[in-house]
Amino acid sequence: MKEIKVLGSGCANCQTTARLIEEVARELGVEVNIEKVEDIAQIMSYGVMSTPGVVIDGKVVHAGGVPGRDQIAGWLK
Repeated sequence: MKEIKVLGSGCANCQTTARLIEEVARELGVEVNIEKVEDIAQIMSYGVMSTPGVVIDGKVVHAGGVPGRDQIAGWLK
């Protein structure tokens, strides 16, 4: 199971990012545990300055803007 954190203030882009990750994971049959992180200090501890940020298994894979479905699929494979 992949541990995924969506970093952001809870804005529309952050919510969209979390939803897209859930959808793509379901389509690929990949089990994920998604945690939304809204604490600014915790977000900054990852070095993410623009949100939404995405952390998979402890590694920052994306920051700023909503990622595309193909990009998400690449992370999950």
